[in-house]
Amino acid sequence: MGLTRKEQVFTALLGAAAVSGLTTLILFLVEATNVLLPADTKFGIVFDAGSSHTSLFVYQWLANKENDTGVVSQALACQAKGPGISSYASDPAQAGESLQGCLEEALALIPKAKHQQTPMFLGATAGMRLLSQKNSSQAEDVFAAVNRVLSRSPVDFWGAELLAGQDEGALGWVTINYVLGLLVKYSFSGEWIRPLEGTLVGALDMGDASTQITFVPGGPTLDRTTQATFRLYGTERSVYTHSYLCFGRDQMLNRLLAGLVQSSPGLLVRHPCYHSGYRGTLALAALYGSPCIQAAAPRDLGQNLTVEGTGNPGACVAAIRGLFNFSSCDGRGDCAFDGVYQPPVRGQFYAFSNFYHTFHFLNLTSRPPLATANATVWEFCQRPWKLVEASSPGQDRWLRDYCASGLYVLTLLLEGYGFSQETWGGIEFRKQAGGTDIGWTLGYMLNLTSLIPAEAPAQWRAQSYGIWVAGVVFLVLTLMAILGATAVQLWRRD
Repeated sequence: MGLTRKEQVFTALLGAAAVSGLTTLILFLVEATNVLLPADTKFGIVFDAGSSHTSLFVYQWLANKENDTGVVSQALACQAKGPGISSYASDPAQAGESLQGCLEEALALIPKAKHQQTPMFLGATAGMRLLSQKNSSQAEDVFAAVNRVLSRSPVDFWGAELLAGQDEGALGWVTINYVLGLLVKYSFSGEWIRPLEGTLVGALDMGDASTQITFVPGGPTLDRTTQATFRLYGTERSVYTHSYLCFGRDQMLNRLLAGLVQSSPGLLVRHPCYHSGYRGTLALAALYGSPCIQAAAPRDLGQNLTVEGTGNPGACVAAIRGLFNFSSCDGRGDCAFDGVYQPPVRGQFYAFSNFYHTFHFLNLTSRPPLATANATVWEFCQRPWKLVEASSPGQDRWLRDYCASGLYVLTLLLEGYGFSQETWGGIEFRKQAGGTDIGWTLGYMLNLTSLIPAEAPAQWRAQSYGIWVAGVVFLVLTLMAILGATAVQLWRRD
């Protein structure tokens, strides 16, 4: 007996469902191709604990990296409230608490699922170096307080340490060359390439307590203590670098004033670097509190010192030169000052931090000729104090010091580091490079990524758009055939 019409329809629908379902399976499996999903994003936190303030930076990079080094970008910059952590020597607990606000901002930015795998480091620079020299016990207490606070956070805390001056200079050099695309950059062909060696720029950094110079020398570095070596993006880089403690802006100003106090008979000091008409007072105890002041302190530190400006740039330069020991380098072509080895400067340089702030105020960041820069600073130093105050409202805190800072920058660069009329034009005074803050922290994070294992991108099976549409059509047909067969089966039972 043959099949009834209902049975024929039911059988046909089941067959259609089977064929359509099999076709769908083939389209989704056989025609699928392997694709790489975007690599996971990694995060890192670095605190820059300077002498006058502390800054936090959050960096991010893709986990698969490029030739063992992350391609890092800045995701957050936050300045902690209050002064640098070295200022809390008498109340160490406040040093740790001062970091809480910025840390909370960083944790809010980084997804909670990534907190435990996010490294965090605090590097303290010249302010804590000076405190360690002055009172090592107080410095240890400050570090202990900072460690207690930061270790309570949910991230992977790598510790709070004193950053060596050489490391500060060398890592700042890495930062500048990286953000300028001189270590690695993305080509139009979609490949990461490494630019030529000769395009690398030098770094000139000046904080409040120290100053650093770093560059690629023209030959081998004869003093190995001044050499730093990195392996970044598969290439080894060696630079000359040196840090001068007590030659930062604030400590230079203190040393300058202390020298003038020594040569003054009483408590009235006539300061050639302050503008004529300026008069101010300050406590002697505050001046002699730094280990950078080598001169013997007066017996009664409870007295106040009166300072009057004379506006004499020639005498100011003479007093600034007294802060350097140039005679220790007589007859040596590979010496800067204070007997420190330095190869001749070469190539382009980026000058940042207080180099930039000083020349920005003096309107000298557009790379004017050396003669113009020198004339501008001298003319500013000779202006009466009343005119300076009237022309620069809101600059009261540092206004009296820009003359001394300007002449100090010129003396340090020309007579200290050995820049000349010919090489002066190669210095650019910048606050940022490539839209990123210049400093040691980004260089530190780049170096750190080489220690964190890379992760290969995950693979996934995917179809082209046409195959995907065909698969959806056959899937719909399969569902319709199954529903039709079900309806026929119910009809047969009725």
